Amino acid sequence: MSDAPMLDQAATAPDAAAADEAWRRVQLARHPERPRTLDLVPLIFDGFYELHGDRAFGDDPALVAGPARLQGVPVMVIGHQKGTDTESNILRNFGSPHPEGFRKAQRLMRLADKLGMPVVTFLDTAGAFPGPAAEERGQAEAIASSIKLMTGLQVPIVVVVLGEGGSGGALAIGVGDVVLTLENAVYSVISPEGASSILWRSRDEARAAAAAMRMTADDQIDLGVVDVIVAEPGDGAHTDHAATAVALKAAIIAALRGLSGRETSELLATRYARLRGLGAYLETGEGSRSRPGTPSLRRRIGRILHLPGVPRRPRWSDIWPSDDADDESERGA
Repeated sequence: MSDAPMLDQAATAPDAAAADEAWRRVQLARHPERPRTLDLVPLIFDGFYELHGDRAFGDDPALVAGPARLQGVPVMVIGHQKGTDTESNILRNFGSPHPEGFRKAQRLMRLADKLGMPVVTFLDTAGAFPGPAAEERGQAEAIASSIKLMTGLQVPIVVVVLGEGGSGGALAIGVGDVVLTLENAVYSVISPEGASSILWRSRDEARAAAAAMRMTADDQIDLGVVDVIVAEPGDGAHTDHAATAVALKAAIIAALRGLSGRETSELLATRYARLRGLGAYLETGEGSRSRPGTPSLRRRIGRILHLPGVPRRPRWSDIWPSDDADDESERGA
């Protein structure tokens, strides 16, 4: 059985106030003037030198990476990069990496591991790019292999959630020993609009979905997904990039100091235990262990031929009624 914490009470639907607050945080995380990776890196690190390409297909501007120094200590910096206007967002693919972006990150992670350089990653993406070209080049494999690689790096890893930490695109460079998050950042498996479209078949319930997914920094620290919340200046990080960088720099330095001096075996074991400890669950009682019975030949033939007296399989419209209940696609169920 998992060691993850159990929930003491059954989940309840979020109230209007919780939904409004969660949605406010989502909007702040997406603010067009919110600091991006390349806005903060020069304010936190010295001598950052961006490296390009995965040495297999090409470069991906949606993910930037390169060596730098933090108080004189060499580190490898990797982060998603959104644009600040329409033109730059198109160039950066709105911060959604292709497989070559993740493979570029892997290449530099291996270099950091070889040279003994700590890795610092910045998460700010709605998710990995889901287009046909990305899938053809192995998007799922690139994400999975990146996660696998990070679990075994023998150097300290500090992860910082800047804005949106979305789905596998964030997790691909989000496996760390310490995870920091800005106060108004969000971290989730799917966007609120995406969750709303699946659960309510409409994007109109995005506010409720944002609260139900517990994607805000306060929720994430309660769930043990993140370790430290870094306060933002004024009304949010978009109001003062320099002050945000000062707070993040102090938090990153403190995290790396806490990780320094650890034996490799301890570092890897703690990282593994941290990942295995994620995920709360609710025990509702012993489930049935019996296997469902196999329908008789008569019942199977009757379903196919729609014979009288033979119950049909339930249609999707029976489970989830809608205005399209008589859609032709459901006939013959």
